[in-house]
Amino acid sequence: MYNPNDTAYAAAAQAYQAKQDQDHINVLAVIHYIYGGLIALTSCFFLIHFFMGLYIASNPSAFASPGQTPPPAGFGAIFMVIGGAFVLGGWTIGGFTAYAGRCLARRRSYTLILVVSCLNCLAVPIGTALGVFTLVVLMRPSVKASFEGLAAPPPTYSPPYAEPPGTWPPPPGS
Repeated sequence: MYNPNDTAYAAAAQAYQAKQDQDHINVLAVIHYIYGGLIALTSCFFLIHFFMGLYIASNPSAFASPGQTPPPAGFGAIFMVIGGAFVLGGWTIGGFTAYAGRCLARRRSYTLILVVSCLNCLAVPIGTALGVFTLVVLMRPSVKASFEGLAAPPPTYSPPYAEPPGTWPPPPGS
């Protein structure tokens, strides 16, 4: 019969939770690697703007129609600054997201992973899903304990698979 104070049951539930946490963290780590690469790759699109601005700044007469003045050199510089800022920003966020995946796999830098997960929530829809799922997993007491290098706390719930329906609580008089 099931006894909630049974140490063997508590140990089995704790081992099950540890395995589930490990699986969830490993999946999240891989998804962080992939998503970080996608962010870095898609931010490379703005290199077009950077190089177009460089061309405008270095050769403004190529954009002048007959009888019109060429665009000012500052116009090309604006393209370069905005395009470069988007590229560097995307590479930075993509790098931090991939690094958060590495930290997840190694159970290090809990706070960094929390911050990156919150920032990923701003990128709708994929980043939001990844950020929310990461936050849900990181908020589990057993996951926090694994990042701190401590043993996981004992479970405070009874898993639904523990006993067949109708066996707990035991009938009166048994």
